[in-house]
Amino acid sequence: MEAEQAGGVQAGAGIRFRPMTLEDIPDVMVIEHESFTLPWTENAFRSEMTQNHFAKYIIMEKDGAPIGYAGMWTVVDEAHVTNIAVRTAYRGQHLGERLMREMMLLAGRIGMTKMTLEARVSNTVAQSLYGKLGFRPVGLRKGYYSDNQEDALIMWCDLPDDIVAHYGEGSEWDL
Repeated sequence: MEAEQAGGVQAGAGIRFRPMTLEDIPDVMVIEHESFTLPWTENAFRSEMTQNHFAKYIIMEKDGAPIGYAGMWTVVDEAHVTNIAVRTAYRGQHLGERLMREMMLLAGRIGMTKMTLEARVSNTVAQSLYGKLGFRPVGLRKGYYSDNQEDALIMWCDLPDDIVAHYGEGSEWDL
């Protein structure tokens, strides 16, 4: 699906969002290793996509090449963001925001009304982005990150009514 406008942010030339497939895993692994000190494994992604019926993952492409991805688990009316990452070469261009907005739209399309995520307490850039999108801190998970025992800030948002009202029925995505 070509994103023409995502929450007021104009789509850039060549940017497209689509469901992740198993064939995307090698590209996702490159993004994972660029982005995280504890990257998920290829098997973890394969399991998410083949065995976890609550998991939804999307790819952000530029000119046909994956440059970012995001995932969430959906339970009842809540979406839990599991991961979101953009290739190093494409950071600083508001593409992480575009990707997060697309996840929020997708969540609304499939009937979610709330969204949650965890962010490292030291990751003020991510916290600022999430705050801009309506997320608010509600608590801490002590020692959440196993690489350094850093705490995670738990953040929640209510998806805007216009997203839920507009996209709550049906889906343009084959998820």
